[in-house]
Order: sequence, then C-alpha cells, then structure tokens
Amino acid sequence: MTSYAIPLWDMPAVPVTGSDALFPVRHVYCVTRNYDPRAAEPGGISEREVPAIFTKAPGSVLAVGGEVPYPPETERFEPEIELVIAIGEGGSAIAPETAEAHIFGYTLGLDMTRRDLQRAARAEGRPWDIAKWFDAATPLGPIRPVGEIGHPRSGAITLDVNGARIQQGDLNQMIWKPNEVVALLARYETLAPGDIIFTGTPEGETVVEKGDRLEGEIEGIGRLSVTIT
Repeated sequence: MTSYAIPLWDMPAVPVTGSDALFPVRHVYCVTRNYDPRAAEPGGISEREVPAIFTKAPGSVLAVGGEVPYPPETERFEPEIELVIAIGEGGSAIAPETAEAHIFGYTLGLDMTRRDLQRAARAEGRPWDIAKWFDAATPLGPIRPVGEIGHPRSGAITLDVNGARIQQGDLNQMIWKPNEVVALLARYETLAPGDIIFTGTPEGETVVEKGDRLEGEIEGIGRLSVTIT
C-alpha cells in the first residue's frame, strides 16, 4: 500500500445533475477575449485573434457556489461569468470536428480576479497568477452532462450583483466556439478527463465588496449564487 508523507487533501469535485456522482477537477484552464456581438452575425468574424490562455489552481474550486472570502492584498475584486466545459475524454491534437466527443458536460462559473494585482503584474511584465489563485477563486455550478442538454450554441448569459445587471450576452457571441476552444488547448497540451475550461466572458465589469450577492445564469445551463464575505 502506498504511504504519503503528509495527509492527502480532498479532491476538488463538482456535482453532476441527475446523478449522485461527482466530477473530479484535475486542471482549470481559461481563455480570454472570446466574446464579440459580431460573432453572432451571419458569417461571423473572418479574422480571429487567438485568445490568451491561463490556468487556475484546482484547489480554488468552490462547488455549487456559497461564500467567497474577500481575498487579501487587493482593493479591486472583480467577477466574470463564463460558460465552463468539463472534459470527459482526454487527448492531444484534437480536431474541432471531433472535439465535442471529448466533452462530458457544461456548467457555469465565476472567474474571480484581484484585478489591481493583475494590472500591476502586466504593467511590469510579470506573471499574474497571484491575481487568479486564491481561496474560492473559482466558483462552479453543477455540471450538466451532454446527454442531458446536448452542446449549447446559444443562450443568454448574465451576471447580477445585488440585483443589478452587470453582464449580459449570448453564447452565440463567442468568437471561438466550445469545440474550437477544446481543439485550441489540445494543440498545446494533452487534455485529460477532469479538466475544466472557462471559455471567456461577455462585456461588463464591476468591483465587489463584502456582503455583495452575485447571481449568475446561463440559459439552459443553470444558476450560480455566491456571497462575498
């Protein structure tokens, strides 16, 4: 039997709708700058910029919402609502045409960011991981399997803070569609079951404070509620 020098930590995991099963989170990938209203128009966008890719610590996952502690060392704490892909079958060099076969399901999530730390790091040409990795930085809703909802191509995506609408868009405004995001990441790294992918956020920003109530929703996917404490 394998022994460990320290006690093993709990595996980050998210409930799966229609089941008692949990989806274990192996890795958290995120892409940026992936919404443009022109993408919903006939013909879409002819020339697309490859989005930036970053990661978040799996230990920052907060399953099905709840309380997000206000993180230290920041004065500008910002949320972003996003469609999240859950990978069920791994692979590398995945073609966009076959990428949907690798997707287990979808959920919604909040990419919580210490924006002032991120901007300061960017200005100095330093990595900005510290702006993205902290306790409860990655709230996620329950995962809905593909067998239940298919592959969403449209649907309203919104974020309200204390009842005020902060972000509003539609999944059909994504520049890189979910299958293309999976294929893009698989160009750089082998994906594996348990990986989750944040797919970008629509326009709108706000600063949140202790006591604020955040309500995210994606049509056909679900809702996610968190309180800043």
